[in-house]
Amino acid sequence: MDAASHRVDKGKARAPDEQPTEQTPLLASGSGSLTSSRETSLEHSNATRRRLYSRLLSVFLLSLSLCVLLLILIAIVAFSWRSKASTTRPEEIIQRSLVVRGPDRIDVLNATSEDGVWLMVHGRMGLDAGSVVGVKAEEDDSVLQDWWKSLGRWGIRRLDRVTVTLSPIQISPRAHPDILLANITTPPLEVPLTASPPPGDLSWLTPVKIPVRIQPTKDVDAILHFVRESWKNGFVSVQGYVAQAVVRGGGPEESGWRKRFVVSHAEVRSVINMKIPSLPGLPSPGAGHPLPEFSDLVTLKSFQITSSSDTIILEGNASAVNPVPLDLEFEAPSLPFVISLPSPDQTAPGVPVASVRSHPFRLTHPNISLTVSGSVLPLPANSASALSAFVSEYISGRDADIQISTPLFPALTINTTFPAPHPKPQILRNVSITNMKIKPVGTGMVASGVVHALVVLPQGINVGVNASRVFPDVLVYDGPVEGPADEAALLLDPPPTQPLPDPLPPRAFAHIVPDDWLPADCHSVDGPPGSGSTVAVTAEIEDVPLQVLPGREREFSDFVSKVIFGTQGALAGVQGVAAVAVRVEGLPFANGRDGEMELSGLPFQGSVRIGKKGT
Repeated sequence: MDAASHRVDKGKARAPDEQPTEQTPLLASGSGSLTSSRETSLEHSNATRRRLYSRLLSVFLLSLSLCVLLLILIAIVAFSWRSKASTTRPEEIIQRSLVVRGPDRIDVLNATSEDGVWLMVHGRMGLDAGSVVGVKAEEDDSVLQDWWKSLGRWGIRRLDRVTVTLSPIQISPRAHPDILLANITTPPLEVPLTASPPPGDLSWLTPVKIPVRIQPTKDVDAILHFVRESWKNGFVSVQGYVAQAVVRGGGPEESGWRKRFVVSHAEVRSVINMKIPSLPGLPSPGAGHPLPEFSDLVTLKSFQITSSSDTIILEGNASAVNPVPLDLEFEAPSLPFVISLPSPDQTAPGVPVASVRSHPFRLTHPNISLTVSGSVLPLPANSASALSAFVSEYISGRDADIQISTPLFPALTINTTFPAPHPKPQILRNVSITNMKIKPVGTGMVASGVVHALVVLPQGINVGVNASRVFPDVLVYDGPVEGPADEAALLLDPPPTQPLPDPLPPRAFAHIVPDDWLPADCHSVDGPPGSGSTVAVTAEIEDVPLQVLPGREREFSDFVSKVIFGTQGALAGVQGVAAVAVRVEGLPFANGRDGEMELSGLPFQGSVRIGKKGT
């Protein structure tokens, strides 16, 4: 090999290409190739992002459009519902769509003369909102109508309930809407909504309890006239007037979107007609029948009158006709009442004599059992005559007039009677005269002796009694008196006396009547079974005029002959009417004789044997 072929390489010639191996990089490590690759990758990434943003924006715009369209649709539907609800007359909603059942229970929470009566009324309520806004499904609905109504029913279910705020409800007779009977006030009412209630089924109603305040008018005559006319007609017809009614979506505490649903109505009127049910034992209402008296509705079953230190304790049980339906529960608390007696002066107001309270009670059927208790009020000095007249009527077997009122409604006074016992009580018993003497004085005759009798009060009256004076009005008979004492047509009042009975009773020959009251003594004794307090009374008759009855001189002469010529004298019958002045222990009269009651019209009969020494 020559020298040229073995020339040394000094590094200036291009190195020969090396063959690729497993460690040879896929990309060249030169700077130019790396830059170009990065730019290509960046452009590709940006394009991908632009396509993603475009898709997201398209989705967002489409979603926004759909939301806007949905909101517009909902707004249109809501406006349609609101327009329908606001244009529908409230009277139509009340009559056709508002369903109320009950009341199922009524509790009296409180009662005052200032605030009226607060009741808690339990019942069931629901509003068929589907019929109000016209979205109830119909068989002939088209697909579009069915879809539209389905959306409406969905909205009702979303709204769920509304709150109704009412101004005071004015109750008036339907025939005379200008006459106010009562004002009814309620808090905001939460009314549940139902889109499509099942027909013939009330299970969709929601139980509710509503506090209600009733303030009756002070015009008692208007109330009594309305009650009497309603009974004559057989039904109650009233009108309710509401000056302003506002309906808001949601409950009373709603703070979300539902509260924006607001419908307002002014001058809402509603008419209620209700048939009066027949009451057991009373004439049926209607057909012009008059309203039953209070005594026909309430019957006194028993009572107790007891002396207690400086007052009289009163207790009683009564039965009242229950006019309400069987399915209504009612609970009343203790309620106050005042019992008054009519004043002898017809123009003067009644005399309050007792304050009582009813015990809490529930409704029972067919009658309600009532229990009352209380005490006698401090009696003014001028009340003795009214109390005496009441007791005299009662013990004479005649119903005594009383007046019932309540501080809860001061303007209302019920005039009724306190029923007398039947049979008529016999207050004076075992009347007899001892040591009787008859003697002439001048041109007339006088009688002397000691009268004995028992004063027996009716059952239930257990009071301390002290008889201080008596006034007897006596007819004297030849022989024992036949027939009971209460059949004698005799005098009824203390002096001045009334004329003699006409015709005169057979065998009566003399009349004994003192000029004034006779002093008396008494002491307590055991009474007969089934009686109240009993006292034994004695009074002395001294030279009391004995008047021979007109036309009975022969009968008088025959009786004197029996006395003079008979071996054991003669038996004389006595029959008459007496008055007794008594003081009752614990009766809070003012003082002195003002604490006495004069019980008049007490019939009695007895006998007396007169011997020779007595003539």
